[in-house]
Amino acid sequence: MPRAFFREWPTLALLVAAAAMWMLLIGNYSGLSPWIVCPLAAIVVTLQSSLQHEVLHGHPTRNPAVNEALVYCSLALFIPYRRFKSLHLRHHNNDRLTDPYDDPETFYLAWADWKKLPAGLQFVLTMNNTLLGRLLLGPLVSMIGFLGAEMRMIAAGDKAVMRAWLHHLVGAVPVVCYMTLVGGMPVWLYLLCVSYPAMSLLMLRTYAEHRAHENAEARSIIVEFCPIFSLLFLNNNLHVVHHAHPRAAWYELPKMYRSAKEDWHRRNEGYVFSSYLQLARSYLFKVKEPVPHPLKRRSADEAASS
Repeated sequence: MPRAFFREWPTLALLVAAAAMWMLLIGNYSGLSPWIVCPLAAIVVTLQSSLQHEVLHGHPTRNPAVNEALVYCSLALFIPYRRFKSLHLRHHNNDRLTDPYDDPETFYLAWADWKKLPAGLQFVLTMNNTLLGRLLLGPLVSMIGFLGAEMRMIAAGDKAVMRAWLHHLVGAVPVVCYMTLVGGMPVWLYLLCVSYPAMSLLMLRTYAEHRAHENAEARSIIVEFCPIFSLLFLNNNLHVVHHAHPRAAWYELPKMYRSAKEDWHRRNEGYVFSSYLQLARSYLFKVKEPVPHPLKRRSADEAASS
């Protein structure tokens, strides 16, 4: 085996640990209380989602097929890995980061699109820009938008999207079979009390990950002290470092940050929080930024022609 494969043992160890913990929890669902299984399983699913992010960036091997096989069975069940990979790699165009039309992971809307929305939907999206709203509403808002876009592409005959969903469904079969036949856990309960909370945990990370700013490097956050969340999010709290070095492994990011801490603060122009607690104190009930992008005012037609 290539030496690099063994060098990435931390990622391999977490991949094995996440799968084992999930099987242990779900397999013992009938003998344990749902109040124990569901929150712990949600944490494990969050970790696997973070590992999928690591995998799509080329870890633990340089073989995409091998990497995909390691996360082929998506425990979250909501988003196909191949769609996540395709959209996320587009998101890594730092020059277009947060752009309502060019960044597929942005929560901003263009002004022209915002003005067309009914007042009720504007209210929901505004509440979604508070941290509490993002944790409670964010997964639902994101999934409605994502699934709507996916269905439109499938209806238009996009074969890559169709293949991604087919692979996702094939990978979901053993997850659902193990859940129902071995663990005796209802699928609806898993989706509602495991997958949805797992997405909420991820929303904590993504809530303030990026901001609208003229300087591309100043668009990505640094959240410093969070030992539990650093592991759960695989150090993506140091997000400006990840965007500057997207091929660096998760366990390399802290050293890269510590070795040039002041420089990173300068590069992202002080977009730094000491912890997620500080972030919550600032924005739990407060809208962090407006939904319409404050810098990008072009229309969909202008975006298509650029």
